Amino acid sequence: MQITINGKPEELQAGTVMDVLKHKDIDPHMVAVELNAQIVERDRLDTTNVQDGDKVEFLFYMGGGM
Repeated sequence: MQITINGKPEELQAGTVMDVLKHKDIDPHMVAVELNAQIVERDRLDTTNVQDGDKVEFLFYMGGGM
C-alpha cells in the first residue's frame, strides 16, 4: 500500500500505526502521531489501522531552552 509519511509517499506493508513506527525505527514514546489530521492516542497505536492513501505525520518531542 502507498501512504504518505511526513509529506513523502512510501510503499509499505503496514497494518497499524505501530507497524509504521517499527518500520521507521521510531520509539513510540518519542513522538505524537497524526493520522489523516487526527492525533492517534498512544494506547491505540497498535489497534489503529493504516490504509492505502493515508497520511501519517510524526511529531517529535524536542528538548531545549536556556
